[in-house]
Amino acid sequence: MSAIKFDEYEYPMQISFATWKKLFSFGRFFLKDFAVVIVFMSILALTNVFIPLMTRYAIDHFVLPRSITGLDIFIIIYGLILLFQIVSVYLFIYHASRIEYGMAYKIRQAGFERLQTLSLSFYDRVPVGYLMSRMTSDCNQLGVAFGWILVDIVWALVYLVASLVSMFMIHSKLTLQIILVLPILTVVSIYFQRKILAQQREVRKANSKASHAFNESIMGAKTIKSLVLEEETVRRFHKVSSDIRQKSIRSAKLSAIYLPVVISISSIACAFAMVKGSNQVIAGFMTVGFLNAYVNYVISMFEPIHDIAASLSELQRMQASAERIIGLINTEADIVDDPEIIQTYGDFFNPKKENWPSIRGNVDFENVTFRYKGGEKVLNNFSLHVNAGENIAIVGPTGAGKSTLVNLLCRFYEPTEGNILIDGVDYRKRSQLWLQSNLGYVLQEPHLFSGTIKENIAYVKPDATMDEIVEAAKLVNAHSFIQKLDGGYNADVGEGGGKLSTGERQLISFARAVIHNPTLLVLDEATSSVDAKTEQAIQHAIEAVLKNRTSFVIAHRLSTIRYATRIIVIDRGQVVEMGTHDELMKKQDFYWRLYTKQLIDERSKSALGTKDKE
Repeated sequence: MSAIKFDEYEYPMQISFATWKKLFSFGRFFLKDFAVVIVFMSILALTNVFIPLMTRYAIDHFVLPRSITGLDIFIIIYGLILLFQIVSVYLFIYHASRIEYGMAYKIRQAGFERLQTLSLSFYDRVPVGYLMSRMTSDCNQLGVAFGWILVDIVWALVYLVASLVSMFMIHSKLTLQIILVLPILTVVSIYFQRKILAQQREVRKANSKASHAFNESIMGAKTIKSLVLEEETVRRFHKVSSDIRQKSIRSAKLSAIYLPVVISISSIACAFAMVKGSNQVIAGFMTVGFLNAYVNYVISMFEPIHDIAASLSELQRMQASAERIIGLINTEADIVDDPEIIQTYGDFFNPKKENWPSIRGNVDFENVTFRYKGGEKVLNNFSLHVNAGENIAIVGPTGAGKSTLVNLLCRFYEPTEGNILIDGVDYRKRSQLWLQSNLGYVLQEPHLFSGTIKENIAYVKPDATMDEIVEAAKLVNAHSFIQKLDGGYNADVGEGGGKLSTGERQLISFARAVIHNPTLLVLDEATSSVDAKTEQAIQHAIEAVLKNRTSFVIAHRLSTIRYATRIIVIDRGQVVEMGTHDELMKKQDFYWRLYTKQLIDERSKSALGTKDKE
């Protein structure tokens, strides 16, 4: 099952025990809680069964004879039963709550860990809103399923069996007639449960779409405001939200029909038991107390049947959540280390750093071809040898394959054909974490995490000392502006770094990229979103941090890459020119045209800006 097919895949119409069995594997952490819940729910069920017998005794020995002989003992026994019930209720609620929240936590943790190991291609295909829905509401639903619904089923089964045994002991023939309604209830339940499950799956799909739309509207709030799209955005969200409401109402309507039908069938059975039992009392074959107990059992017998039917309906409703969570947890990453590689070098969560070879920084692209899934070729038979310590600038028109090239180097994607070698060894013969732990990557659009500047710089090196954090900031010329902030390195950056300017965020992300002293450094148009003053600060920082490191710099402003050891000009996934800035300018070919065009554009903008000011 493909990751993007979560909502397109049509699941079977019945509860999939294989799906729930996989989720039960998380229950091993709560075996003690499950045991306590089952024991005390069973005690509660048995005491509930014993209550009608106590009532029977009271009617036959105290009420009808008008006697109080033995009443004191009766009250003590009844009080002990109530005490057992109180203790049982407390213990099962406490441990059921532990199961509910603990299972939700474990399932959410497993899903989140899976998200950390999935390749970037997964995030290219799956909207954030869909993932948020799985990690929040779906996980909570499953916690409820394990904490309460399965517990209710245990109680109902124990109570039902005990009630039937008691009924057979009172009047076996009548009991055989009463239980004939059970097949009818079963058929009705199966029919409605399938209908409810199908509708609940539609509700979950609509809810995922709403989460996606909600997420998009928040993330794109600035764009919506600038384009005056508030009314259109509300209209679109209203359409999605209305879809949830309509499908939820249809699901509720099915439940509203189902429960009265079940209650009606059970009421007919109760009336039948009352008539037959009354005849038995008149004939002298049954006491009034036994009739009262028997009718109570008939009435209460259908209560666990109602509970089981309702619980199965809930499980079917939650089947959609279970399917989605298991689908996420079982999603295979497009890039996976071979088992022998994991055994030697470890994985994302259990690295064996003692076996990691050091990286010198030699990089080879050997006949690399790459295409995104279902797309055209982005790189075609690309070859390049980079010596350790070289600074490679990559330029070319939009869509030429520049970012794809460095993403392949970082092993965020892997070549469709060909090989990438690090120090002469195919990087697939090493673990992903080994390579990416030796990488520093600065994105065009810097992303900071909620917290302080200090925490963001040390994000890739949590054990970094304050001296190391300050040194990294100084290296990228960020120290001066950080000191001016209220709180300095302890200043809060806000969600996504929203309290800082783009240039300030970029400098901090640059410090974060170099604090762990990476051997390979990638700058993906790191200066394209900053002003000229910040660009100059970053430029000085680049010249300092690139020393003794193999670096790949994707350049937006060609004036910033004149220092590069080599400039690689890419067009349509292939190298069209290569050389130093001076060599390429002398050729007056592709690079020369790009450079002069950009220079003319910048001077024109500068002249227009001056004229406007005048």
